[in-house]
Amino acid sequence: MRRVLTLAGIAVLIGLLAMWWSGSFDRLAYWVAGQQRAFQNAIASALRAARAEQPGAVFALLSACFAYGLAHAAGPGHGKVLIGGYGMARGVPLLWLSLIALASSLGQAVTAVALVYTGVTLLNLGREAMVGVTEDIMAPVSYAAIALIGGWLVWRGLGHLRPVSAHDQEVAACASCGYAHGPTIAEVEKAGTLREALLLIAGIAVRPCTGALFVLIITWQMRIGALGVAGAFAMALGTAAVTIAVGLGAGTLRGGVLAGFAKSPRAAMLAAMVEILAGGIVVMLAVGLLFRAL
Repeated sequence: MRRVLTLAGIAVLIGLLAMWWSGSFDRLAYWVAGQQRAFQNAIASALRAARAEQPGAVFALLSACFAYGLAHAAGPGHGKVLIGGYGMARGVPLLWLSLIALASSLGQAVTAVALVYTGVTLLNLGREAMVGVTEDIMAPVSYAAIALIGGWLVWRGLGHLRPVSAHDQEVAACASCGYAHGPTIAEVEKAGTLREALLLIAGIAVRPCTGALFVLIITWQMRIGALGVAGAFAMALGTAAVTIAVGLGAGTLRGGVLAGFAKSPRAAMLAAMVEILAGGIVVMLAVGLLFRAL
């Protein structure tokens, strides 16, 4: 069963790459944009009802914001590439990976709140100006940061390959000298540090959700700003649900790929190759998103 799941995961990965190169992601993005507009209309209606203090309006608004986050997360960005690549590349516990994904999404909401309230109170910026800052400056910065982190994963993998190769050449010597000539699979799969997690979160959180900007600005104008902040975080939770699912899927796929080689002397080499592959995919997709944003 595990082998079947692993093969299925590899097939999904190949399919995603094929969709990327064929332009299917662009068509998906257009469809997602249409869904987002529909959710924005629902959010606008819920905001008007909330301002009129209609019963159930707040719940309707938060539900619409959460649903918007789910739909918006299906489009490009929002850290899915980075979280999925990191989960595939590193032997990170799934709970820790889920917490990173959650913190990244919540970080986007924090960035949106900071940008909007700095813009409207200090700089007197309108919605178009703030969306422009997000799309023209913060989005490219986020994609560039993600590409750099992907390159770092590739570099780590290459660093693990060199001592692993030496280890394979000196297996006979190890039995007599008692020294380890390369990292073990457990060492290669060592959980990510707090610094790694903070870099991942920062790379994703620097780009706020445009839907959150929309809600925050409208509610500020309607003088119900607290409700807008709640809506922004409801969107972040919707985004987090998708991002966490991607990370868990990637981490599970990695575990399935490496499980059959757990006792192999080349297990550490395979883990390093998986890290290189995942980092390369992160770089490729992040650079593609960066070129689209420029």
